[in-house]
Amino acid sequence: MLAVLTASWGGYRLLSGPRCATTVKLSVTAATELKPAVDATAKQWIATEPRINGSCVSVTVTAADSADVAAAVAGRHQTTLNGVGQASGKISAPDVWIPDSGTWLQRLRAAGPDWVPADAPSVARSPVVLAMPEPIAATVGWPAKKLTWNDLLPKLTADSKLRTGIVEPNRDAAGASGMLAMAGAASTAPGGGQPATVAALRALATGRSALRDDLLARFPRSTDAASMAAGLAAAPLSEQAVIGYNSSQPPVRLAPVFLDPAPLPMDYPFAVMPGLSGDKTNAARALMVTLAGNAYRDRLARLGLRAADGSVGARFPAAPGTDLAPAPAPSLPDPTVIDRVLSTWTTVISPGRMLAVIDVSGSMLEPVPTAGGATREQVTVESARRGVALFDDTWAVGLWTFSTLLDGPNDYRQLAPIGLLANQRQQLLAGLAGIQPKKDGDTGLYDTTLAAYKTVQQGWDPSRVNSVLIMTDGKNEDAHGLSLDQLVDELKKTMDPARPVVVIAIGIGDGVSEAELKRITDTTGGGTFVAPDPSKMADIFLKAIALRPAVLR
Repeated sequence: MLAVLTASWGGYRLLSGPRCATTVKLSVTAATELKPAVDATAKQWIATEPRINGSCVSVTVTAADSADVAAAVAGRHQTTLNGVGQASGKISAPDVWIPDSGTWLQRLRAAGPDWVPADAPSVARSPVVLAMPEPIAATVGWPAKKLTWNDLLPKLTADSKLRTGIVEPNRDAAGASGMLAMAGAASTAPGGGQPATVAALRALATGRSALRDDLLARFPRSTDAASMAAGLAAAPLSEQAVIGYNSSQPPVRLAPVFLDPAPLPMDYPFAVMPGLSGDKTNAARALMVTLAGNAYRDRLARLGLRAADGSVGARFPAAPGTDLAPAPAPSLPDPTVIDRVLSTWTTVISPGRMLAVIDVSGSMLEPVPTAGGATREQVTVESARRGVALFDDTWAVGLWTFSTLLDGPNDYRQLAPIGLLANQRQQLLAGLAGIQPKKDGDTGLYDTTLAAYKTVQQGWDPSRVNSVLIMTDGKNEDAHGLSLDQLVDELKKTMDPARPVVVIAIGIGDGVSEAELKRITDTTGGGTFVAPDPSKMADIFLKAIALRPAVLR
């Protein structure tokens, strides 16, 4: 009996003892809708007892909103993405990240090229469609007709009965994809350009929502005329989101309307994050290989997702009109394109109260070779004029110019007080058109900045973003005015946390002191942007305006 027990105990210890000296632990964070398929596939793989250089492998798969993980990656590098904000303490950057869209990787690459991998293969796909209540979709030809953006743009931008919406595109990749497609179609349509693009964005903004569930709740809950008229009529969403909505058997189903040209799909890139050990990197690549084949495709299908190549597995919910889906969208756009459209969106939707202060010192007469010989002043004024065209009539904007001794002892002159564009848009545009540099004028930057800050603060409006926008091509040259240290001290004395005013500085050309401007904007909040090539001012202007923080409500 003792011999049997001893042998049994030894066998038990042999079988139950550690089979690997070490374990490679891999953390994976996937988009919420993809997580079940990745988790099930990872568990199936781990059950085969894989080894990496003799070590066991364990995989932990968690779900997280892609915007939150992007914020965590940016936060690791002490920065934030515009419109995304900071990550909560519960979110950290994983070993492997599978966001819903490669646009997140593009936005992070624009901030830091080595923050995310250069190559991240897709492991699933969901086209971005225009979700419309089926009765409304039928009125525009769905599902029989192949629809284009040009078919729908006039209805979406001009028909007050067709209420459009979007999930905040700075944080929702499907919203960003739909907005990029719609803005691109508007800009290239006959009679398009910036006014058409702005009209398209404003149409989307009428029904915008911070959360997808909130937006979905705005679709009609009944087919009666009143409900259909009051509900949302169209919004860019992923096909998977539409399938998920319809699976709950709502009173009015949504039609996934495929448009040509197709928006960028949700492509779920498998991003092995930089800085991993060799064993973790190998484990991640081995896991990626398992995310293929029929079993994985069928798991995706049950979630309303397609395989990376667009094919579908068993039990994928078919929908009318799918056969009219256009060819897959081209590769991801340049990060600057994404940034420009998102910046335009932020400018369009954010209520603002701003004092624009434009340098008219003698150096602004210098010609810009890359702008056809136009002067720095002309390039700057044109950028400001285009910016004003983005602002709707609810904006409050004022205009100053500055040099030295421009208005008696003052270095600055008011061309238009801060007021609603509904009342003074033409006055503001006339003021811009009449700006002429002072040939012998120097740059009275510091005195002007303090005066502008105090002016905006005096009329502070809690319902708007209150800001000063300073555009200059030089350094402070007023020897009789404030020094930089004195300016910073005065700003600190004047600042009131209950009435925040941000200062945004745009440096024009190669004669500015970025360090001086940055010290000012770091003190007040805001940001400094420098355009060594003044012909790039238009894009810089958009980025600068989009930097403004959201209104606290």
